[in-house]
Amino acid sequence: MTDPVQAGAQIAAQVGVQAGAHPGGYREAILFLVTAGIVVPLFHRLRISPVLGFLGAGALLGPFGLGRFADAHPWLAPFTIGNRSEIAHLAEFGVIFLMFMIGIELSWERLRVLRRLVFGLGAIQVAASAAVIAGILVVLDQPVAGAVLVGLALALSSTAVVLPVLAEQRRLGTPAGRTSFAILLFQDLAVAPILFAIAVLGRKDGGDLGGALALALGQAAVALLVIVVAGRVALRPLFHLVARTRSPELFMAACLLVIVATALVAAGSGLSMTLGAFVAGLLLAETEYRRAIEATIDPFKGLLLGVFFVSVGMNLDPAQLVAAPGAILGLSLGLLLIKGAVVLAGGRIMGIPRSVALETALLIGPGGEFAFVLIGGAMVAGLVPEPVGGAALIVTTVTMIAIPGLAALGRRIGRRVTKESLGRARAEPVPDPQQNRVIVAGYGRVGRLVGEMLKRHAISFIALDSDPARVAEQRRLGSPVYFGDSANTEMLRRCDIATARALVVTLDNPRAVEAVVQAARAERPDLTIVARARDARHATQLYEMGVDDAVPETIEASLQLSEAVLVDVGVPMGHVIASIHERRDEFRTMLKRKEAETRPVFRARRTVGKTRPAERESAADHKAGEAPVEARPIGKSA
Repeated sequence: MTDPVQAGAQIAAQVGVQAGAHPGGYREAILFLVTAGIVVPLFHRLRISPVLGFLGAGALLGPFGLGRFADAHPWLAPFTIGNRSEIAHLAEFGVIFLMFMIGIELSWERLRVLRRLVFGLGAIQVAASAAVIAGILVVLDQPVAGAVLVGLALALSSTAVVLPVLAEQRRLGTPAGRTSFAILLFQDLAVAPILFAIAVLGRKDGGDLGGALALALGQAAVALLVIVVAGRVALRPLFHLVARTRSPELFMAACLLVIVATALVAAGSGLSMTLGAFVAGLLLAETEYRRAIEATIDPFKGLLLGVFFVSVGMNLDPAQLVAAPGAILGLSLGLLLIKGAVVLAGGRIMGIPRSVALETALLIGPGGEFAFVLIGGAMVAGLVPEPVGGAALIVTTVTMIAIPGLAALGRRIGRRVTKESLGRARAEPVPDPQQNRVIVAGYGRVGRLVGEMLKRHAISFIALDSDPARVAEQRRLGSPVYFGDSANTEMLRRCDIATARALVVTLDNPRAVEAVVQAARAERPDLTIVARARDARHATQLYEMGVDDAVPETIEASLQLSEAVLVDVGVPMGHVIASIHERRDEFRTMLKRKEAETRPVFRARRTVGKTRPAERESAADHKAGEAPVEARPIGKSA
């Protein structure tokens, strides 16, 4: 019999040999992680989109950067990415996840509000820009099919760069921000048909193109029908079953399974993987698991998109820019002028003010990330010559790098918008109805009552709950409830905590309440937070954490009992209600005083300045040994 110690040593040696056999196999992954760890914090600090950092890192570490000198200087080899084909497979999933998130973020309400800009100005921009660019290429003796595909690819703009830049500048809600979003939304919807056209035109099987197109359309229709039917039948029960396990790991695995499976089904039927992921996102957009899926997938999307942009940067040859800087810069300027002129003309047709259209033109003028996907696919299919496709990709990269500067210029132009010009914006959509809502964390018996009172006073709200059965039941009743963990910061962001009017925490677990309060206060220091407390001691802790109001269950129960018995024994209702409110305010003042005494260091809080002078005098009298007088915070019930 073999000695266990000796056997273990042999296994360890074999594993060590296998692990050390190809240490360079992990070089690309390690380099990317190091790049992400440097690029993302640095560019966030500089207020520049990390996309540009990933593009630059790819150009620096790729075969046309440091890789060009790796043969002469072997010590540079560990700092270069040489295996482009291996990283390209991983980069493809970045676009797949992006299309899935675009699909899940769409809603019929958003399309309805922006329908004129999306299907009006968006269609004009894509069609006219593609027609002008394709016409120029045809005049230059390029094939018609390739010219049209290049025109369509260059007509698209960068959703991955423009929207984060607008969000950082807090300009998504401005007229130019909403107009840009509408155009980008139509462009995202147009990507799937263009990819389908490339797949059909690139087939090498010969024969009648019309018959091949009809066969491909039939095959695609069947595949899409299977995805839609299977999705509607299986997706909601699948996520309901997974959510009941309360396992974040299993929920994450289910999300990844749905994305990859639908992408592979679409690819197997001749469609693009991105189209399958987009359809999966649309199917999940109206379910109660939408917010939780967004919060789960967003980190994967950001990381994989980083890989995608690094792979794009690897294809950029700075030598070409150095060899013909005038030609490349001229083509880049020409692209900006063509697309900008189309946006200005379309804006005039849609009745958009000139200053808004000009700011939008600066944001939409540069190329976008999908140009790399479309032109790359067209070159592989033999529809676009390599020189034309390579030049188009360089122009796209150069214009994308210019987006932050163009956005800053557009911001200056946007300041000149007057109230009269805004009044003439007939195509201007109303503000997003999802803004300025109250967030209700927990939708049990207490949360439902809070929601009913908000509805009674016509205050919009969104609720989160971690019980899938409760969420499904309430959604059948028409309540805006979503499955998810309200203590998850990303989940709160998906519920628009940045624009929320208030947060009401109704959870019955004290630690869960504290976790939600801590996450919300860290994300938004000025948010009004009202929390449910177990008792007076728990309420004091919540005040220390920064809540504006804490409602202890034990105190409220005793006050309700007191009100009932006083009324039953004959005390007039008016006197009872006044005394109950007075006693409630005394409790609130006492709890806040305890919090101030235990934490004497001054902190700028929302509660500062929200009480009357009488309340502060009451606290001073109490410290001097006198009985507290009535102190009622401003805005509280009398």
